Parts: sequence; C-alpha cells; structure tokens
Amino acid sequence: MKSAKTVDLTHGKVFITLLKYSLPLFGSAMVQQLYSLVDLLVVGNFAAEGALSVDAIGNATNVINILLAFALGANGGCAVIIAKHFGAHDNKGVRETVNTSLISFAVLCAAVMSVGMGFAPFFLRALSVHGSYFDDCLTYLYIYAGSMPFVFLYNLGCGVCSALGDSKTPFIFLVISSVLNVGLDFLFVPALHLDVAGAAWATFISQAISCVLTVIVLIRKLSAVKSEVKPRVFNGAILKDLTATSVPIILQQSFVSVGNFFIMKQINLLGEDATTGFTTAFKLISMSNMGVGSMTNGLANFCAQNKAAGEYRRIKQGFWAVLAFALVTTCVFLVLFVSIPYPLTRLFVQSEKLTDEALAYSARFLIIVSSFLPAVCVKIVADGAVRGCGGNLGFTISTFTDLILRVSLVYILIYCGWGFSGVCWAWAIGWSVSMFVALTFWRLTKCVRGVKTFSEKTLDETTAA
Repeated sequence: MKSAKTVDLTHGKVFITLLKYSLPLFGSAMVQQLYSLVDLLVVGNFAAEGALSVDAIGNATNVINILLAFALGANGGCAVIIAKHFGAHDNKGVRETVNTSLISFAVLCAAVMSVGMGFAPFFLRALSVHGSYFDDCLTYLYIYAGSMPFVFLYNLGCGVCSALGDSKTPFIFLVISSVLNVGLDFLFVPALHLDVAGAAWATFISQAISCVLTVIVLIRKLSAVKSEVKPRVFNGAILKDLTATSVPIILQQSFVSVGNFFIMKQINLLGEDATTGFTTAFKLISMSNMGVGSMTNGLANFCAQNKAAGEYRRIKQGFWAVLAFALVTTCVFLVLFVSIPYPLTRLFVQSEKLTDEALAYSARFLIIVSSFLPAVCVKIVADGAVRGCGGNLGFTISTFTDLILRVSLVYILIYCGWGFSGVCWAWAIGWSVSMFVALTFWRLTKCVRGVKTFSEKTLDETTAA
C-alpha cells in the first residue's frame, strides 16, 4: 500500500506553497458552510412550518457551536503541536502527540456529549426559545449531540493531516460527505416529510461517513511517519503541551459561542421575525468568515513548522500572502451581500412563509455587518499567525475584546432603543476594535521583528569562518 503523502512547509516559494496548501482548506470551509446553508434552504422551503423551522435550526446551532468549540479547539491545538514536531523532524513526537490526543479527545468527547444530552432543554429555555418551535429545536439538538464522536474523530484526523501538510485529503472526503448530506436533506425533508429531524439525521449520517473515511487515511498517513524509537501510547508532557495550546483556542471558541448564545437570546426577545432574519443573514456572513478562518488554520500550521525550523522570514511572508488572498475573497462576499441582500434571503424561505419584517431584518444585517468584513478578515489572519508562533495570550485577548464588545453593545444598544440595528452595529464595532488589538500582538511577535532566518545565520557564520 502506498504511503500517504506529507508536506514540509519550510521550503519552496512561500506564496505558491501556501496557496497549494490553503486552497483545499478554504474549499473545505466553503463546502461545509454550503451544506449548512442547504439545511436551512431545504427546511425553509419544504418543511411544513417554513420560517419557524429555520428559527429552530438557528437556535439549536447556537447551542451546538458551544459543544463544537471543544472539538475545534482541541483539533487546533493538536495540529499546532504536531506541526511543531514535524517541522523539527521529530517523528516520535508526532506519533506520541496523535496517541495522546486520541485518548484525551475520547474523554473530552464523552463529557461534551453528556452535557449536550443532559442540559439541552435547559439551554433552549435559557435562549428564550418560543414554544412554537421548541420541540423541533430540541430534536435537532439531541440528534446532533449524538454525532459528537464522529465530529471529534473527524476534526482530529483533519488536524493531523493539515499539520503534516496534506490539506487535500480532508477536502475530498468533505465534498463526498456534503454531497451525501444534500441528497439526504432532500430525501428526508421534502420526500419523507421529517422536517427539522430529517435535516439533523442527514447531517448525522454524512458526518459519520466523513469520519470513517478520514480515520482510514489517518492510519495510512501515520504509518508513513517512521520512528526509530517506539512512541509511547500516552505522554504526560505532550498532554501538558496540548492543554496549553488547546485551552486558549477552546476558550476562544466557547466564549465566542457563549457570547453569541446571549446575543441570540436578545434577538429571540425581539420576536420571531428578528430571529428568522438574523439566522439567515448570519449563516451567509459566517460563510465568509469560515473561509478566512480555514486559511488561517493553514497559516498557523505554516508558522508553527517554520518557527520550529528557524525560518522566521518565511513566517512574515506567509502572513502577507494569506492576508492578500483572504482580503480578495472577503471583498467578493462583501459586494455580493451588499448588492443582493433581499434575493439571498428569499433563497432560504418560501415567499409565502417569509414576512416583510423578517426580510428587512436580514437585509439590514447583511448590509451593515458585511461592510466590516475586511476588518474581521485582518483580525482573523493576524490571530492565526500569532497562534502559530505560540502567542496564545495575544490570540486570546484579541478574541475576547471582540466578544466582550459585541455582547455588551448588543444589550446596551437594544436597551437604548436601537432595536435590531443595535445588533448589527455591535458586530461592526467589535470587529473594528479587535482588529487593531490583533495587529498589535502580531507586530509584537518575535518572528516578525527583523530576526534572520536559520539559513541566513548559517550563511553568515560560514562566511565569517
């Protein structure tokens, strides 16, 4: 059997290397967001309740994102540690990191599932979910929580693959999973009339298949990482590194999700039209941000490998390359959202099931918030570079600045009579301020402060000798 390929990101032209590596990550995020949007599109157009079913998925997603924060955070931390060992050509460290991650992920997954299943009704009541779609929302949440083992394993596999330089394989499997998800959406919702539960089961099954395929490739890939010394099944020191790297990412992901949870509560209190408008518009905005976020996950792995190899100049070049590409894609989304906000919203809910008020709320959010997408793009890229260089504190402070501002401003502006517009401007202000915080920490990172590369130092020492 042919060994799975790994890629060393410390050599080659920076822009070309990053482009080849990051494009599949970007594509994965786009595909993932697209099939998330399909859930809303199918439910909004074919479910019996239409807009109320969209509200159910929107509210359930806010709880699910809190649970997913642990999987995504642990995955991000694991990827950085593996990239560090791989960049230093420490194959034993790579294998031991994977082994330790598998054990710790299993324990974490069991805890997350227990919380998701046990406290689902409590979460929805805390969100002020309306009785008209409470049961649908609860059903969606229960089914998704049951898929957590697949989500954790899939994210671990993707993290290992990307840390070893292979971003194409997870993308291929995600495309397969997404096509299956879309097909099952149309089978379960319009054909079998399972409505919200059908959308949840479609996601469950597609995630399970994606997970199995990823694990098969992960086993093959690890067989190609040879170590002369037998790796330990569990390494306490690596667990400490994993915890130190993953906890800030988990906190960032979970606190952002918790912040969005409280924001969603306020939006629900504004009425069902506000909930429908926000849910559809936010899904579209998230597509742009997830695409940028996926590229910066690649940048974080790139920075980790090159920092371990002492190639600091490549880190700086990589930052500007990813930022340029991310800004171009972000501006495309900006123009799209500002130009046709009404038709985009109508895609998700049949016209007869969508009120004029809900349509106006969605368009307002898209126009105001998307105008500040370049600001959050810069912030996300800077955060990714800082995280890859080991600057977890700066990454955490930047994210919490955005979160605290957005949550507090939503409450303050709504209280001051701004209504739904206050929600929109809270996003814009939070993104703008946190962008400057993120750039400040990037500029303070040692890797960008004029330090010579490893190869340059070697050349200087050889010339001097």
